[in-house]
Amino acid sequence: MDTQSVKQLSLAKTSGQSFLALLTGVGDIAAGLIIATYLNIFPSEPWIIALYPGVLSMRGVIGGLFSGRLTTGLHLGTIKANLFAGESKKGLRPLLGSIVVLTFESSIFLAFVALLFGILFLGIDIFSGLTIFGTLVATMGLSLLAISPVTLVVAFSSFRKGLDPDIIAYPIVSTIADILVTLCYVLVLSVSLFMGLLGQFILLIICIVFAGFALSITYKYARNVEFARTIKEAIYTIVAVAFIVNFTGSVLSRISEVVSFKSEVYVVYPALLNTIGGFGAIVGSTATTKLALGTINSSFRAIRNHKNQIIGAWAASAAMFTIIGAISLLLRVPIDFFSTMQFIGILLTTNVLATVSMVFISFNVAILTFKKGLDPDNFVIPIESSLADTMTTIALFVVLSLIVGF
Repeated sequence: MDTQSVKQLSLAKTSGQSFLALLTGVGDIAAGLIIATYLNIFPSEPWIIALYPGVLSMRGVIGGLFSGRLTTGLHLGTIKANLFAGESKKGLRPLLGSIVVLTFESSIFLAFVALLFGILFLGIDIFSGLTIFGTLVATMGLSLLAISPVTLVVAFSSFRKGLDPDIIAYPIVSTIADILVTLCYVLVLSVSLFMGLLGQFILLIICIVFAGFALSITYKYARNVEFARTIKEAIYTIVAVAFIVNFTGSVLSRISEVVSFKSEVYVVYPALLNTIGGFGAIVGSTATTKLALGTINSSFRAIRNHKNQIIGAWAASAAMFTIIGAISLLLRVPIDFFSTMQFIGILLTTNVLATVSMVFISFNVAILTFKKGLDPDNFVIPIESSLADTMTTIALFVVLSLIVGF
């Protein structure tokens, strides 16, 4: 896709490609079904539901950074859409290495902050604290092995087919990632909670192997400029996100208190986060590419030249919220038409509140980081994806609180 096509992508094409990318978010209902089912099986530990948004969000942060850097590299030609191309290896390997290291670091920060929140607000004991730590690190490590290859395949394939990977890659990958990371979370919880000391030993081995791999990569690429820059710039985002996502978990716990009997809320929750995160990623990633190509200037007023991407992505997200709400309630028997329409109305109201905030966040982060001489791809999707989860959760909580008993 050349510079001109990026600049002049029409509203219709943006809407179509955005809808195609976000449509995979329906698959997040599978993640919702998994977590809704297993919440009834696991012991009643308050931290299990509180950690879930953090796991999704932090995985989205790392995946978003990887996707953003990868798609911009494809547009600029610094990465070729061929895993075995010499030039692609040169630019891709340090990027892959930085993702491994950042995933390990993010799991440590997330676990540390989760422990802090758990001790202060949930009253957890030392044994539960160690379980939380091992669960988070092992879940992030296992998800890295599953999700990274998917990201490469989707980005390369969409680029080769003439689609815009800035629009296609992250929403598709994030859907698949949510399902995979949910499965990893459930698997690790099963091992840690149901296998006793053997389970704790297994988690310890996974954590040690993950740490050793991250340290070896750091040693190998320590002198690589791009590797060092990615780690340095992204680490600040990860620390901030570790606090943000634990706040999101606290809000989700409040939602649980309000609608504990409404399983459809849990079923759609990952899909809602994915759709708003995908919306923000489309707005932000297309903006970072335009800034890199020079097709928009680094001014907040340049948002006027970005309206096709914003409106097109919003229309696709609203359509997705409608589809997600309808499918979730169609799973109930008997089907209640009035409840379905009311639930869709709740979701669309949530959509409006969340997308307005995400336009402001995604575009402004792109402009501000570019003006500061930083690489926007190290900040935009990581920041917007975590804040998208928070804003969506808050918006859903506000709407549900106003319409309790829907």
